[in-house]
Amino acid sequence: MNILDHVSATLAELSKSERKVAEVILREPETTIHRSIAVMAKLADVSEPTVNRFCRRLGSKGFPDFKLQLAQALVAGTPYLNRHVQQNDTVAEYTDKIFESTQAALELARNKVNLEVVEAAVAKIVSAHKILFLGLGASASVAHDAHNKFLRFDVPVLFSDDILTQKMMVMNCTRADLIICVSHTGRTKAICEIADLARETGATVLGLTADQSPLAQHCDLVLATHVPEDTDVYMPMVSRIAQLVLIDALITGFTLQRGPAFQAKLRDIKESLVGSRFDAKQQNSN
Repeated sequence: MNILDHVSATLAELSKSERKVAEVILREPETTIHRSIAVMAKLADVSEPTVNRFCRRLGSKGFPDFKLQLAQALVAGTPYLNRHVQQNDTVAEYTDKIFESTQAALELARNKVNLEVVEAAVAKIVSAHKILFLGLGASASVAHDAHNKFLRFDVPVLFSDDILTQKMMVMNCTRADLIICVSHTGRTKAICEIADLARETGATVLGLTADQSPLAQHCDLVLATHVPEDTDVYMPMVSRIAQLVLIDALITGFTLQRGPAFQAKLRDIKESLVGSRFDAKQQNSN
């Protein structure tokens, strides 16, 4: 039973004041995760200690912990229609729900991210002679996006979403290389086999995957998003967005580690591409 179901199931057992808090949460669960305890108490017309007492009754340590559990419940799955979307929702309502569930996923990922692993991953990227970005199926889009972004840098980068090509690329790696395997569930057998093969070459394997997953067991470093999205049932969406944000964090760390001179070079690369686009002012005037 997730936290929202738990709130609904215990309504009859709550005190009058606690029930007020529950009703506000059930009415606006997506918005609740962004509220402070002071705002929550005001909306429910109760005291702040009452809000905390309600949260502890539900098994949480307090309001911040309750919000994390609520965020987890909100992003538990995004089906072909978002699981909070109702048949009679207006355009404004279902659009807002999609954005709110995505924000909940990012909030959950931000609070769960292992900063020590981020730091270690950045160090490996900085020292790598070559970086491979590998993914299959839906995860390939994340690996491909990372590859496109790293192409701006002066370290050789490769990408593939084909299992045979991945095997050949991995076999040519050395101890100085870094292989980044992307898989939200970490249960795809082929990518696990690739990671295992990569480790035999001595290369460092970084898994952008679920903690304690089969893929994680084959990686030297695991950077997990902790987004509870069941992609066996639902279309992958918020998990990919969280992975893309983590990729951006790695890119930022890499850029900062390389220093001001490297950042100046990136500006030169950006300026060299200006001629490939129509002028923004000219476009707006037309």
